[in-house]
Amino acid sequence: MTYTDTLRLTLHKSALAGMQDSRPKNLLRALAYQAEDEGEDAAAVATEGDFRTTLTHAHPTDQLVELWRKQLTQWDYAEQPSWSETDPRTDDRRVAIMSLLGLDEDTRKLLDSLIPVPRAEGPVVISPQHVEWYTPQSQQGRSWYWPAYRRLLSEKGWPESAVAGLDVATDSVVERLADPTSYETYQSKGLVVGYVQSGKTANFTGVIAKAMDAGYRLVIVLGGTLNLLRAQTQRRLDMELVGRENILRGAPEYESDYADDPAWPQGKFLSHGGLPSARGGFDIVRMTTRDNDYKSLLQGIVALEFEKQEPNLPLHDPRNLHRSSARLMVVKKNKTVLAKLVKDLNKIKTPLSEIPVLIIDDESDEASVNTANPTRPDAERTAINQKISELLSILPRAQYVGYTATPFANVFVDPSDTEDIFPRDFIVSLPRPSGYMGVQDFHDLDSPIPPEERTFANSNEKAHVRDILLSSDEDDTALQQAMDMFVLTAAMKLFREDQGGLGHRYFQHHTMLIHESVRTAEHRELRMRVQRLWWTSGYTGASGHERLRKLFHADLAPVSDVRADGFAVPVSYEDLAPYVGTAAIRIGGDDRPIIVVNGDTDIENGEADFDKRPLWKILIGGQKLARGFTVEGLTVTYYRRRTNNASTLMQMGRWFGFRQGYRDLVRLYLGREETMGRKEIDLYEAFEAICRDEESFRDQLKQYARPVGDGPGITPAQVPPLVAQHLSWLRPTSANKMYNARLAELRSPGLWEEPTAHPKAVGVLRDNTALWTPILEGLSSTTTTFTYRFDQAQKPHRFEALTGLFPSNRILPILRQLKWLVPEHFQPHLTYLEDITNVSGQLDDWLVVAPQHTARTQQIVLGDSGRRFSWFGVERRRDPLFGGISNPRHRDALRRVAGALPSCGDAATEAYVSERRGVVALYPIVEKKNVDAIGPDGRMDPGKVVMAFGFVAPAAARGRDDRVVRFTTIDSSRAGDAIITVD
Repeated sequence: MTYTDTLRLTLHKSALAGMQDSRPKNLLRALAYQAEDEGEDAAAVATEGDFRTTLTHAHPTDQLVELWRKQLTQWDYAEQPSWSETDPRTDDRRVAIMSLLGLDEDTRKLLDSLIPVPRAEGPVVISPQHVEWYTPQSQQGRSWYWPAYRRLLSEKGWPESAVAGLDVATDSVVERLADPTSYETYQSKGLVVGYVQSGKTANFTGVIAKAMDAGYRLVIVLGGTLNLLRAQTQRRLDMELVGRENILRGAPEYESDYADDPAWPQGKFLSHGGLPSARGGFDIVRMTTRDNDYKSLLQGIVALEFEKQEPNLPLHDPRNLHRSSARLMVVKKNKTVLAKLVKDLNKIKTPLSEIPVLIIDDESDEASVNTANPTRPDAERTAINQKISELLSILPRAQYVGYTATPFANVFVDPSDTEDIFPRDFIVSLPRPSGYMGVQDFHDLDSPIPPEERTFANSNEKAHVRDILLSSDEDDTALQQAMDMFVLTAAMKLFREDQGGLGHRYFQHHTMLIHESVRTAEHRELRMRVQRLWWTSGYTGASGHERLRKLFHADLAPVSDVRADGFAVPVSYEDLAPYVGTAAIRIGGDDRPIIVVNGDTDIENGEADFDKRPLWKILIGGQKLARGFTVEGLTVTYYRRRTNNASTLMQMGRWFGFRQGYRDLVRLYLGREETMGRKEIDLYEAFEAICRDEESFRDQLKQYARPVGDGPGITPAQVPPLVAQHLSWLRPTSANKMYNARLAELRSPGLWEEPTAHPKAVGVLRDNTALWTPILEGLSSTTTTFTYRFDQAQKPHRFEALTGLFPSNRILPILRQLKWLVPEHFQPHLTYLEDITNVSGQLDDWLVVAPQHTARTQQIVLGDSGRRFSWFGVERRRDPLFGGISNPRHRDALRRVAGALPSCGDAATEAYVSERRGVVALYPIVEKKNVDAIGPDGRMDPGKVVMAFGFVAPAAARGRDDRVVRFTTIDSSRAGDAIITVD
């Protein structure tokens, strides 16, 4: 940098520093003030013209741009600032910022082009009104651990937008806790829903930091059910929150429990520059360490005593609270450990009613709640739940916050066993973080690209997923290929380190996960099998190189060529070959290429501790690696474990997470179809199903987060059982229980809706088919070709269908008479359709279409006229509900007919467009078990046909007001009850 560049950067840094904790102010006045004592050179660069010229030639990574990016992002993300009423992360907010800065139009455009307005979503919050105690004024002069944590994340390379997003998300939790200084006691209880391996720990670390700064003095983190999960959480909190000085407390460095941790001497643990209490802050006293869970304190019980500067005042009085140290413990969810903690707390002299406590329950859907069959309760889960309830009962100022990525077993299914930890106060759904690689990144959800046209560039499945068989008699071909890919990707990482472009990063860990079973006996056999393959693979010989060369050119190179995102890719295998030997040595040079992680010390031949050393290994595991534990550097996964539980399946997706620098190298070898009688298992489709249901679940939460009428918004207890009605991979744990609030109406103008809870009984199916048959017989005898194209560069969505126009009062009676497996599944839609038909009068008629296959071979006869219609082979994804039914290619043109999409110029489609017209698409389904029942003449028992359908209401049919959802009246006498029993 030149002298002028340095001077300019200094002036802008000083000017923005004066605005950092306040509102944007006139930039030119701030720059002029900073330049007063710096001479003529400073005055020359303290002008808007100089700033504009610099921005004209600037690169997005220039230091001046990065400085402005950090500050603009903070203002963009600010929630309800005093200086603007605009919404965060919007163009209006950015205009308000620029106006306060006093910048002209040209300068604004330059800044906006270099630093675009962030469009990231904020957290979704379901919560009634709460006491506004967590304000900038209440935090004034008391923050210590949150600023330190925020600074650490920035130094670790977190983008400012990610840090700002975390600030907003943690605020949404902390502000809903009780005021720790209040003389009134109140326990708030909430749930935070994130994604698998997506940064939930970062969120609750931020929550703990802010809560401690606000006055919470005892923090209990329930860190999973396994020792390695608890230790992993303890280390993370020690490294990023507690800090070196609180860990050592005056002891020499070599006595630290992290003395053998490479990150300790490397200075990666947070440093406060001295003991916080000596620098105007307060200390954190650890009650647990990395290697030691909570133990009975016996004579050392004084360690739990809280000091009072004013003995006559309660601990929660600000004059005591803000001068007292905080206690932190990370404990395993184990009834013996929790019993020790409850016993010790009952011994201390400090009145428990005076201690502000925060309980963070990581993986709160595991062990904390009891979702087992009430007639066969799981004793272990119940016992742990009981201990958590005991903690809450003896600590009246305790706040409980559960964290999970799989909330399906929590409050939405059956909270009757867990009323003590039901999240009555709030639910916070965290947004999907930037850079996260989740289920969507391995699937082509609703891709408009036909399967035959999908490539490594436009298909996530083709890029990352490789099929393997689930059958136990499979040979080792697929496993060998997965191991070859593991070595190849290891070489690629070394190649990229050598080529640069990773900044200060290098690949500390590189792992492969093999997950086939939870049985330790099978792990023993699998380890021997993998070892045999490894030692006969010949990675440094001709045979090994030949296999790797073929795999490189057939798989690795084609994917990386189009998905490397700027990271180095070898031109040929010869460029990569020199790194293969080094990669093989890193993995197996110690003669131990495999680590078994299952708790069986007899065969656990290596410790999977990513904190103590770099690990380039193949991991074989079961339950220990199925939840919570982060497999660092995971690049290749070989997965064949079956399960029939959605939450368990999702948690076993250890391949989800952040893959900076090697996203294109990730491969998933996943078990596909296996016939078991009439049942087929396809793990890839299973994960896709969960992904769809999870996104639907989150979308519904967004709707319920909106205020109802003029009220303060609903409470979590008033949310209908979303999992029971919408999640096809989980049946409700207790089918005769419902929440006391009911979803009465769900409005969906212009949206594709597809009910899936179709009945199974032959007689009921026969009745439903009979209702639709006259409509089918009234359709056209020839097909219409519907077409929709989003842009000229994209292949159009096109399909053929029989058509018919019917008045609204012809279709509504049919919808009313249909029978459902779960009546509540369709009732909210029906209420909306009745409203726009009979009350608000926003629906005139329906276009009914019956999509037809191009080849007319898959047809059945329905009705007395002998007409033939295409049938669809769709299976119930997990009895009794179907998953997706329609073909995504059908939806766009039909949504255009309903006015939800703009015209693409197709005359045939446009001929049906009408502002007050809805669309129904009929899909006669024949399940696989009934295909043989189709006679040679195409006839079959209508009781073996499922008359499924999708519908689109007119885009303009919004009902009588703008509400998306409407709830029935809640019995005020039971407004706080989580459930009611339905007879």
